[in-house]
Amino acid sequence: MISVDSSLFFQIANFLVLIWAMNTLVYRPIRNILRQRSEKIDGLKTGIDASANRVKEKDQTYEQGIKNARAEGMKKRDAVLEDAEAKEREIVAEINRKAQAELAKVREDIAKDVESVRSTLLERTEEFAQEIGQKILGRAV
Repeated sequence: MISVDSSLFFQIANFLVLIWAMNTLVYRPIRNILRQRSEKIDGLKTGIDASANRVKEKDQTYEQGIKNARAEGMKKRDAVLEDAEAKEREIVAEINRKAQAELAKVREDIAKDVESVRSTLLERTEEFAQEIGQKILGRAV
């Protein structure tokens, strides 16, 4: 059987002193260390978030730089293509002018040749008429 005597009060006092000692010597320092660790982890998380944001900003800046460079390259390429097309048009126009000049000269030469042949034929028309008449009649005219 359990007897309640003065040892129960000593046990209760001993228990309370032990709780106080454990709280003072063990639990409070451990809780302080856990709190410091939690604060340190929170600080590191904040630093990680800030670093992630900086990385995102730099990535966006990089992407924007690439877009700008591509746009500038496209503008330069278009300008070069326009210059090349203008040069091509000039060359084609010059070739067309030369071809038209040559064609005009050839036509002029042909016209001169036709006129020369026509004048020759006109001069010899009488001769041809006599030859044709002789061949048709079968005698000299």
